[in-house]
Amino acid sequence: MAETSARMLALLALLQSRPRWPGPELAARLGVSVRTIRNDVERLRSLGYPVEAERGRAGSYRLAAGGKLPPLLLDDEEAVAVAIGLRVARGVAGVDEAGARALAKLLQVLPERLRPTVDAVATTVDSGPENIGTDAPDPEVDSHVLSAVAQAVHDGEWLRFEDRGTPRRVEPYRLLSWQRRWYLVARDPDTDEWETFRLDWIQPRMPTRRRFDPVPVPGGDFTAFAMRSIAASGWNVHARLRIDAPAERVIARINPTVGVVEAVDAQTSILVTGADSLETIAAYIGMLGMDFTVESPPELVPHLLHLADVYTRAAR
Repeated sequence: MAETSARMLALLALLQSRPRWPGPELAARLGVSVRTIRNDVERLRSLGYPVEAERGRAGSYRLAAGGKLPPLLLDDEEAVAVAIGLRVARGVAGVDEAGARALAKLLQVLPERLRPTVDAVATTVDSGPENIGTDAPDPEVDSHVLSAVAQAVHDGEWLRFEDRGTPRRVEPYRLLSWQRRWYLVARDPDTDEWETFRLDWIQPRMPTRRRFDPVPVPGGDFTAFAMRSIAASGWNVHARLRIDAPAERVIARINPTVGVVEAVDAQTSILVTGADSLETIAAYIGMLGMDFTVESPPELVPHLLHLADVYTRAAR
């Protein structure tokens, strides 16, 4: 019985390692007959593993998706990778708790020879603050929102949602994870406008089940488009500043995700920038090292005056 059980575990590991196995090849790997493989497959099925057989001259087997997740067999490298990955999962609501439960189950059965590697990572690596460019708290995305949007993107179906209370219907194209924030690149079929939405600001509605014909994103690169549009619409607050410098000089000084630059003339440009708070904009705009005028919003000016006083006192 022990030999049979060990062989079934070895068979299960092989079936999980690639999509399809010919029966004779499995038999050769395990040193048994094709008949024994058929019997072991039946035993696995009785334990709830959905092993499908494909008829043919040699016949083949594949492990299909079932109604529930069966136990998985991981090799040494896979087990270590999963354990380390679960320790650093961040940014989606519920993932920390679910990851901790999954990690506890994995550590309970992790072979002793692998524990030093996982323990070394756990005891020597700390997580620094992810959100260091703003004074606002880190956003958190609901896992159900992420799943619903990802499904619509995958299926190529229109997505209905509310964006901070405003009903929207879009063609969803791609998800982007950047600096602990999740974004959706989408196109409004009514206006033909492409936009980037923050997932922590939206609430999906019932699935539309209506497919759409994809069209190319402007510029051909979803990530590049998202990084440009985040500067204009992906922040809590925005500011419009007239800079006393050519556009090319301003562009060379900023990260493209926090500013869109337009030339006014050879010596003047407009910078539209954003952040999670006006305090953050006030702090970072000084790093340009260029003279500027605030065109909007007027609420930014008091923050600039406060910083001016602080720096003046520090320079005395």
